[in-house]
Amino acid sequence: MNVGVHVSDEVAAKWPAYRAAVVIAEGVRNGPSDDASERLLTAAEQAVRESGLERAADDPRIAAWRAVFSEFGSKPSRYPCSAESLLARVLKGEPLPRINALVDTYNAVSLRHVIPVGGEDLDRLRGDLRLVRADDGEVVWRDDEGVTCRRWNWRQEPRTRLTEATRNAFFVFDQLPPQQSLDAAVQELIGHLRERGAQISVTEAPS
Repeated sequence: MNVGVHVSDEVAAKWPAYRAAVVIAEGVRNGPSDDASERLLTAAEQAVRESGLERAADDPRIAAWRAVFSEFGSKPSRYPCSAESLLARVLKGEPLPRINALVDTYNAVSLRHVIPVGGEDLDRLRGDLRLVRADDGEVVWRDDEGVTCRRWNWRQEPRTRLTEATRNAFFVFDQLPPQQSLDAAVQELIGHLRERGAQISVTEAPS
């Protein structure tokens, strides 16, 4: 399935250094959290605990997202980007929740690279995927039916959420400087998805 991925002119002009990549995974095997996803997530958690970082906000990659959230009117202490939410929880000594195999896998990649990654059900997407500013100025991902992710990458909407029954999925990677590992993170996730039988294609926005 071909999916168009677009960044609006307004968003691109305001944050010209932003990059997005979307991985399409068709025929992927999902299900409950399993040994493979558990190993990935546990290793990523351990790496964070051994990093020496004390607060998520002290990481410059997180600081960049906090600044952007403030610029479009979302208080980052209340609405942290998805990567900050994962990182902060682990730094507090709490394990991440185990959701299902695909969610655990992309969370592990997000945590390891400190980059926002979101995964959603491709069969529930309606039309192209677009990053736009809503009427109130908030930056959102949306399709023809409505919003798929609030506040850029803060929280996904239930309509497109990955479930254990998902067989076709898409994964959105968001990069802002000084983050430089988008490509490496994409390739890492692709490797894990192929182990789950997925046929992969990648689109980079804007397109």
